[in-house]
Amino acid sequence: MLKAKLHFSSHAISRLTRAENGILVNGRHARTVDILRTGDILTVETGDHRPPKVLPTPGNWPLPVVWEDGHLLVVNKPAGMTAHASNFLPDTPTVAGALAWERGTDFVFHSVNRLDKGTTGLMVVAKSGYVHDLLRRSLHTPKFIREYRAVCVGCPQPKAGTIDAPIGRDETSTIARMVRPDGQRAVSHYEVLSSQNGLSLVKLLPETGRTHQLRVHMASIGCPLAGDWLYGTEAPGLIPRPALHSYGLTLTHPVTGEVLRLTAPVPEDMTRLVPIP
Repeated sequence: MLKAKLHFSSHAISRLTRAENGILVNGRHARTVDILRTGDILTVETGDHRPPKVLPTPGNWPLPVVWEDGHLLVVNKPAGMTAHASNFLPDTPTVAGALAWERGTDFVFHSVNRLDKGTTGLMVVAKSGYVHDLLRRSLHTPKFIREYRAVCVGCPQPKAGTIDAPIGRDETSTIARMVRPDGQRAVSHYEVLSSQNGLSLVKLLPETGRTHQLRVHMASIGCPLAGDWLYGTEAPGLIPRPALHSYGLTLTHPVTGEVLRLTAPVPEDMTRLVPIP
């Protein structure tokens, strides 16, 4: 039942057996070998039993919540914010810090679809390791579809298509990725929505989830994202970040089965480059 119906991992089940109220049948402690009978009520603790190793530093940083229930929340992440604190960027605003400021440092969350520091838009956050595991399994399936908007340099030809090019590490850099034949499979779909002054607004649908995938793929066809200092040309006068926005999300709720369809408006620093048609 725990694996087949509720999709708990072996690690999670092992943890539940050690928790005081991890697995209950009709309100009483139960073992994994116990047999359920018609009418029995099974209760399973889905919360996290261990506090995080490092508590986040709270910060009064705006972080709009687009949707929320007891299992997960979806935020509209602004540019310049990372998911968690980094030794490389100790003073950078974080999603963890913003949530700690609003909800307390003991609020445990798990990032599902992490966005780069410069990327804006919809980001899903699970409130337990159990829900996080379920959501991670649904990534890159019809149950978890992500849609992006980006502004690229030039205009891709043809104006709609698929980029199927494997991505691996760029051995000349500690952070960059590149298209290489021995890389991991990576597929992105694109469509040009409008063009103006040598720039194009494009719709992007990633079929896979490699690091920097959309940025690498657009650069590989000669149309890097505007402001992309790593794969294109840094242009602070144009836009001080890679022009990428997590615009839309269609998500089947892993617990309730509800289908969520959410969008976040394209930010002004992108729309002033190429207006939305």
